[in-house]
Amino acid sequence: MSDESQVTWKVTLPCTRSEGQAIADDFSPLALLDPPPVLITREADPAAPDNWLLDAYFELEPDARLLAMLRSLIPSAAGAAPVIEKIRDEDWVTISQQGLEPIHAGRFFVHTPAHRDAVPTDAISFEIDAGRAFGTGQHETTTGCLMALSRLKDEGAHFSNLLDLGTGTGLLAFAAMRLWPVARATASDIDPISIEVTEENAGINKVMLGRSRGQLELVVSPGLERHRLKARAPYDLIIANILAAPLIDLAPSVAGALQAGGRLILAGLLEHQAEKVANAYRRQGLIARFRIERGEWPTLVMRKRRSLSRR
Repeated sequence: MSDESQVTWKVTLPCTRSEGQAIADDFSPLALLDPPPVLITREADPAAPDNWLLDAYFELEPDARLLAMLRSLIPSAAGAAPVIEKIRDEDWVTISQQGLEPIHAGRFFVHTPAHRDAVPTDAISFEIDAGRAFGTGQHETTTGCLMALSRLKDEGAHFSNLLDLGTGTGLLAFAAMRLWPVARATASDIDPISIEVTEENAGINKVMLGRSRGQLELVVSPGLERHRLKARAPYDLIIANILAAPLIDLAPSVAGALQAGGRLILAGLLEHQAEKVANAYRRQGLIARFRIERGEWPTLVMRKRRSLSRR
């Protein structure tokens, strides 16, 4: 008999391309489970680019409740029978790492431990493990933010006080710190698990934690409500890779925390949501600078006017 402690359970369901891309960075409420599953989405057949698969890895055999939670992420799979199988842990380690291919975006190269030997010599590299992480660089929104940061650097932008709002794995905060290494940096998330993951990833990537210049302060906070986030304001760079609805709701507080002339990177929105999100920030005195197109997921870069009469 096999030792059940050495077995991982894998559930595979079909999904659409848009569902798979949306899952990559946000899979609540499954992310709140202890331990959470690892979700990997992939294109099943290059000849059918809209037909993807979702692989979910659980430490325990998934029951009807967990399967229902999984199905809630992918409405298109309502009538599909899940494929459930057991795999040994040593196989799971290989599968989980190989399932996340490296991402090269702008100046950055993001990889799992399985691809340490593939790092280009001219890239700024980060190692983000599969583990509990969400926001590993695989999603178009994260890639778009990395490209936006690279472009701002190429344009000669300088930042001294930056905030990664909704940090996930900490990747975008790490990337901004590498480009502007003497800046004060803050990473926040509503989910305490995200902050734990960010702290782990900071150690792996040799990012110093703390409140001084060149260090990253971590804060658990819904939006910008916590005192520490308000005390660190105003920021000259805010990165917010979350979802369209909270981006709109947070527009007054985010704009209020951004200094005049500061830059704002907005992501986590679909193409048809971009104008509504942009308008919410235009009403707060921001103007569009440029956008990064990544399939259905644009990344918006805006600047806060120095005065209402000047552009």
